[in-house]
Amino acid sequence: QMQLAESGGTSARPGESLILSCTPSRRTDNCMAWFRQPPGKEREFVAYIQIRRNMRAHSPSLRGRFIISQDDATGTVLLTMRNLSPDETARYYCAAEPAAVSVCGMSWQDWPVWGQGTQVTVSS
Repeated sequence: QMQLAESGGTSARPGESLILSCTPSRRTDNCMAWFRQPPGKEREFVAYIQIRRNMRAHSPSLRGRFIISQDDATGTVLLTMRNLSPDETARYYCAAEPAAVSVCGMSWQDWPVWGQGTQVTVSS
């Protein structure tokens, strides 16, 4: 069973940037994604990358401030977050779909493998 390890979560001030990392126990060239769960709310889609097709999608609500990418050397998936706001305080989760699928999903129910999450807190 693949395992995912997230890191990079910390406290930040509004307007600052952070980079989150997700390291899989084994590399996959299929789908990997980031979701987030704000306090008291449901888990929501942030971005995915379909590695073998080099396809990416980001939530439109992010207005281009977040970018998902992969470090080719290590297989680590990164989430670069710019201009953070307090309402983006959440636990950020990495997810993976190791099976070959035609399209990566945007619902958390589509993803079979999850990390433990990393906390991002944005406050002044």
